Amino acid sequence: MKINGNAIRPGNVIEHKDRLWVAVRIQAVKPGKGGAFNQVELKDIRSGSKLNERFRADEQIERVRLEQRAAQFLFRDDDMLTFMDTETYEQTVVNVEMIGDQSAFLQDGMEVQIESYEGESLAVSLPDTVAMEVVEADAVVKGQTASSSYKPAILENGVRVMVPPHIEAGTRIIIKPEDLTYVERAKD
Repeated sequence: MKINGNAIRPGNVIEHKDRLWVAVRIQAVKPGKGGAFNQVELKDIRSGSKLNERFRADEQIERVRLEQRAAQFLFRDDDMLTFMDTETYEQTVVNVEMIGDQSAFLQDGMEVQIESYEGESLAVSLPDTVAMEVVEADAVVKGQTASSSYKPAILENGVRVMVPPHIEAGTRIIIKPEDLTYVERAKD
């Protein structure tokens, strides 16, 4: 689908210079002389390299729609992760680098979203929140009861996070894998 240069929005995937890019940041510029344009920070979907480009309103850009499908995490084998499409039961194998640090939060049977383009898997999105058990938590320091105080804790997957003082070892908590923030205590 063709769009003009001023219609690019953050999160849009475009085809530019024979590669797929996601628009990360956009700044509309209206110079005193000449036409307005969008200054767009692009990130290559495959390699992660960045590029800054100017797109004018009269330029036609190819916007790409990625195919999204639900999949279930099956297992990890060294650096490879295996997922199963929940509709076709077809298996997809991707490199752990595609998910990065969030791969530590993958659990057996977890539902994820796989984005692909022309049959090539490009990204795997985990759920917004994940329930994990705290295996180690520092003791509460007396007088450290202010609501803004947090203490370090280690989760069952070995990841270190900050939790409120009332959380102890053995407690299940809800956490956001994308930025490792504590959400709430898990309801049993």
